[in-house]
Amino acid sequence: VEIFEGHNEEEAYRSPLTEVGVDARVGDYVLAIDGAPLRAPDNPYRLLAHKADRVVELLLSDAPEGAPRKVAFQPLRSETNLLYLRWTAKNRALVDRLTDGRVGYVHIPDMADDGMREFVKWFYGQVRKEALIVDDRNNGGGNISQMVIERLRRTLMATQYARNNEFPGTYPEVVFTGPMVCLLNENSASDGDIFPWMFRKAGLGPLIGKRSWGGVVGISDRGPLLDGGQVYVPEFGHADSEGRWAVEGHGVDPDIVVENDPASILAGRDPQLERAVAEILKAMETRKAALPPRPADPVKTP
Repeated sequence: VEIFEGHNEEEAYRSPLTEVGVDARVGDYVLAIDGAPLRAPDNPYRLLAHKADRVVELLLSDAPEGAPRKVAFQPLRSETNLLYLRWTAKNRALVDRLTDGRVGYVHIPDMADDGMREFVKWFYGQVRKEALIVDDRNNGGGNISQMVIERLRRTLMATQYARNNEFPGTYPEVVFTGPMVCLLNENSASDGDIFPWMFRKAGLGPLIGKRSWGGVVGISDRGPLLDGGQVYVPEFGHADSEGRWAVEGHGVDPDIVVENDPASILAGRDPQLERAVAEILKAMETRKAALPPRPADPVKTP
């Protein structure tokens, strides 16, 4: 039994049973849903059908014969986002633990709205970490990979300081100066294929995991059909800087192949992420992320 933690300040990650005023706890007995008694072996999902986005009342008790209490909450249509949040939070906590908080972790779920939201939310707050693991696994594609690459490949050109603040600014703004690695797998698809390809092309760091999906020919919507279907036509192929077709039909090969085998996954491990941590710690021995120290205050008097 589990109650997903969620990030209730974001609608995408709202966890109904953790919202303010909802007195529900792991281990509670559900006695009724909207006044309908729930008895074994009845399926509680039957009583929750078609009740998303409306207030539902639970009758809960901390013991089978305990005092019941009524709890009102608003269910979700799907737990997918909360499962994703739990997975990324677990990954981030693992990286933090294995590196004593020195290495950042960013997962990009796609190259569209969700991917940009997650990148902005987690990259900028970790920009002064000593190193960064960029996770492109299970990336569903889109069209923003070049925007992400542009931010990751920025190089430090200068620093700037305020009169009364020792914290340095950078030129350009938001420059990550430490080593990076990129994780990819069989489900890194479309623009999620292009991203690791360009990550390596830009010299940002090694690729770790499994060969990506291998489908990067872009499509256009050519209109609806009478039966309600749509016609999508493949139109946009990708060639490398030497003029050779690239990625389509093969994918992007990692520099370091690591299999997330079923036994490891069932044991709660992530060998690909563990190898990424090992490689980034090795890279940190020779490449430092620290910005140059503040120079002595200039003397402006003769």
